[in-house]
Amino acid sequence: MKGIQKSKNWWKEGIVYQIYPRSFKDSNEDGIGDLNGILEKLDYIKSLGVSIIWLCPVYESPNKDNGYDISDYRAIMSEFGSMDDFDRLLEEIHAKGMRIIMDLVANHTSDQHEWFLESKNSLDNPRRDYYIWKDPINDNAPNNWKAFFSGSTWELDPQTGQYYLHSFIKEQPDLNWENSEVRRGIHEVMKYWLDKGIDGFRMDVITIISKRHFNDSPYKSFSDTVSKIYANGPRLHEFLHEMNVEVLSKYDVMTVGEGPGISLDNATEFVGEDRAELNMIFHFDHMFIDHGEDGRFDPIPFSKKQFKDIFIAWDRALEGKGWGSIFLGNHDFARMVSRFGNDKLHRDPSAKLLATLLMTMRGTPYIYQGDELGMVNNQIDRIDQFDDVEIQNTYQDWKNKGKDLDKFISISNEKGRDNARTPMQWDASPNGGFSSTKPWLNLNHTYKNINVSLQEQDSNSILNYYRKLIQYRKDHLTLVYGTFEVIQENHETIFAYWRKEDENLLIVHNLSDDKNTLFIDDPVPLKIEISNYQDSQEGHIEHLSLRPWESIIYRAN
Repeated sequence: MKGIQKSKNWWKEGIVYQIYPRSFKDSNEDGIGDLNGILEKLDYIKSLGVSIIWLCPVYESPNKDNGYDISDYRAIMSEFGSMDDFDRLLEEIHAKGMRIIMDLVANHTSDQHEWFLESKNSLDNPRRDYYIWKDPINDNAPNNWKAFFSGSTWELDPQTGQYYLHSFIKEQPDLNWENSEVRRGIHEVMKYWLDKGIDGFRMDVITIISKRHFNDSPYKSFSDTVSKIYANGPRLHEFLHEMNVEVLSKYDVMTVGEGPGISLDNATEFVGEDRAELNMIFHFDHMFIDHGEDGRFDPIPFSKKQFKDIFIAWDRALEGKGWGSIFLGNHDFARMVSRFGNDKLHRDPSAKLLATLLMTMRGTPYIYQGDELGMVNNQIDRIDQFDDVEIQNTYQDWKNKGKDLDKFISISNEKGRDNARTPMQWDASPNGGFSSTKPWLNLNHTYKNINVSLQEQDSNSILNYYRKLIQYRKDHLTLVYGTFEVIQENHETIFAYWRKEDENLLIVHNLSDDKNTLFIDDPVPLKIEISNYQDSQEGHIEHLSLRPWESIIYRAN
């Protein structure tokens, strides 16, 4: 092993806890989570052992896409509190020895942002070029591009007769990064928050800020359109390097980019230390593994071998060149134990296995709120019970095309974003301890059986298993900087690897509802460090018998 893994940084050794503030904790009885609710629960977050909090957007917003449509980057949405509340939260996070990174949403703004209100005012407005405007072609949209959340990427402005580009919903117009004034404006926003003392940014869909061209997409598959048309535009790396030089290099910060459309072939262009762009990037190969040509609502089966092969390939692509980010869930996907584990027969061991995978891979681990409890997908019967704009828009698209709407509801229950956005389950009281009033989104039906209060009292709970794992990773930096050596790579369901540096650790996962056996060549005495079963094998093992979803960290003596 060589290179970048050896250079030590706080963000490599850190463990990130992602907070979706609307769903974390309500402090003022309006049914909406807020900044003071997070403040109330800081001791809980600290007790997990995590060192970095990633806070989803809390900026001023009309809230058409739950805060990812920003109307004022220097103000706090009133539902979440005030700037004084934010300053107090920031101070307390630092006082408890943790850090905070915030979402930087810079591909688009809200259509209520002052820049866009001016831009749409007239064809010759000085800020017209802050956004991407095009003339109609044959009285239609400029091209055939599809938005991420269904429908066209183009919206006609009747006042000026031109279309503006929106990669997401029409209330989220794309900024024109070719305009140096736009870039300077985003840089000033970044400096504003960094000067306040935040510790970095997660950069929303940062790989699509540079537009390649505006020709029709020839691709049937939406994922192909994203990777070959929307993402990785000609000036992307120039823009990221400029951002680093002008802003990021002047602070001790962490950056992670959300990278739709990136691949093994170009990942190191974003995170190579010599590139001076980003520290880490989120790829989505494993998160899109069950997506068909039309995305999440066109699900396809996948094998556990495909799943583990993605992690292996990405580690090898980055080794010695760049740093990885390890995640299995966030606010944009269904619950990880429901997708990648077994949330019915084997919820406890599969949730613990996935946690072990997060904490033992090479790269910075990210935990999404509630996953430390093994929270599962929700079950909803009617379209009006969903909040997510992607679900609502796609439902209308299916309805217009005469497709099976019952099937759509079923798929949304399995794959929809609302699964991750139900309120945090603190206890078994009405509203799950999240709020004293009806929450903005209905609680998951499991909250009486899966909650913090119950798991605090159980030493073998998923929650306490996370705490044990997190502490172990902090105590054993071999799991951060050590080599990553896969064994029995061709096994269909067993994922096993050595992490080696000052010590030799063997990590074994059985990604299956069935028993399986791992054959260990050149066996050495193995001592259990952590296991999700109480009586796992140890000693001089040649044939390791693994039960469903068994996961073990061994130390080689």
